[in-house]
Parts: sequence; C-alpha cells; structure tokens
Amino acid sequence: MAQLSTAPPSSRRTAQQAPAPPAAQSDTADAARQRGSLLQALRRLWGFIPALTLGLALLLGWQMLAASGSISPFLLPAPADVLRAFGQAFASGLLPSYALTTLEESLVGFALGACIAVPLGYAIARSGLIRRAVEPYLAASQAMPAVALAPLLVLWLGYDLAPIAVLCALIVFFPAVITTALSVRMLDQDVLNAARTDGAGWWALLRHIELPLALPGILAGLRASLTLSITGAVVGEFVVGDRGLGGLLNIARGQLDPALVFATLLMLALMATMLYLLARLIEWRVSYLEEH
Repeated sequence: MAQLSTAPPSSRRTAQQAPAPPAAQSDTADAARQRGSLLQALRRLWGFIPALTLGLALLLGWQMLAASGSISPFLLPAPADVLRAFGQAFASGLLPSYALTTLEESLVGFALGACIAVPLGYAIARSGLIRRAVEPYLAASQAMPAVALAPLLVLWLGYDLAPIAVLCALIVFFPAVITTALSVRMLDQDVLNAARTDGAGWWALLRHIELPLALPGILAGLRASLTLSITGAVVGEFVVGDRGLGGLLNIARGQLDPALVFATLLMLALMATMLYLLARLIEWRVSYLEEH
C-alpha cells in the first residue's frame, strides 16, 4: 500500500513556496538586466529609423532629379557621382589629410572657447555686476559676422593654426556662455540656501551642488558649440587658402569639379555628425539626467 504523507497541509505549502536559492535569484536578475539592456538598445535603434527613412527618400529624389536631365550635372551631380568622387578622394588620402587639419583647428578652437565661456557664464550667473558689464558686449559680438573677422585675424596672427582656432573659439563662445549662465541661474535657490545653511562654502557648493545640477544644460551648450566649431574652421580656411576642407572646397571650385565639392561637403557633414555623437556619448556618461 502506498504511504501517505503525514506532513500537515501547512508544512507542504511552506515547502512548495520556499524561496529560490541565492544563485538562482542572481541568474534571474542577470537575465532580466540583459533583457532590459536588449530592449533599450532596440529602442535606440528604432529611434534612428525616421532619420534613415528621410535620408533615403532625399537621396532617391536627388537621384531621380539628376537622372531626369532637367538640371545640369555641373550644377547638381548625381549622388552616385558624388559617392564615386568621395571614394576616390578618400582612397587617395586627399580627404583624410585635409579633414585632419580641419578637425585639429576645430578642436583647438572649441577647447579655447569653452575654457573661457564656461567660467564666464558662471560668473555672469552669480554676479550682477559682471552680468551688467559683459552682456551688452556679448550681444554686440553677434552682430559681427565671422567672415568679416577672419581677414583681421589673419593679419594679426599670420597664416597658420592660430587665426583659425581663434575664429572657432569666437563662434563657439556665445552659445556656450549663454547656456552655462542660464543653467546656473535656473538652479533651485532653496537647495542652494539649505547647503549654505549647513555650512557649505563656495567651493563645496560649486563642486557638489551647482556643477552637478547645471551639468546637463552646460553639456548641451557645449555639444552645440562643438559642431559649430567645424563651421568656424571652414570659414577661416576660406580666408587662409589651402588649409583643411575649406581650402579643398576652394581647390575643387577652382577646378570646376562639382562632384568633389559635394564630396567635401559630405566629409564635413560626417565630421560634424561624429563630433555631435561623441559629445552626446560623453553627455550620456556623465549627466545625471541620462539613463544608463
């Protein structure tokens, strides 16, 4: 005869509902994290679909317009011709060498502008005297086009890296200083006053409260400034001559080679996109507002 269990029902339920061992719980948590990371990566990839669709549609329309013959290839070369010119110029080393020069100029100018703009933006946000003294000149500086300043910088600093880097710094300076000042001024004053009441000094307040809270806005301004630095480099290269991608644009225009002109513009767009994504990655890694 089969033996019946003599354990009471409550004991059997307790045994059935016993928690899983720690190793099993850890494996379950790891699997859940992996699924969450996969879903997050898929969502990010899905976010690029609209941009890719729009880009493909524009390329298709461009190709159809060029193939129709309604516009001269001298004015608008076909995308296939542009890609062919891009591949040839890249394989020969022409585009990489000129692009590295432009990248160096833009990064040096960005670093110079950011090192001045961020502290000045903080000072404007924290000092009414500095704000009243500096803001009129900041507004007036935007009325002077960079193209007009480039020849003066060349006369003062010579035909080298210095005038182009300074021009880049001037272009990236304004958005960086404005976003920094705005980010600091928008901080919650109750939080700052509570920290001061607890005895936080100027440096502790800046390091542990003001900078972390204002960092998302500051990084957003620097991200925009970083892409603008490419524009400043090209404007300076137009004046200096044969330096960088701006100089290559002058050469292609002089040779009446529209495909190379568009290939150079494509290289500029790729560089600006790469710098933007790099800044976005840094922002994602250090900003507390971003999801990790």
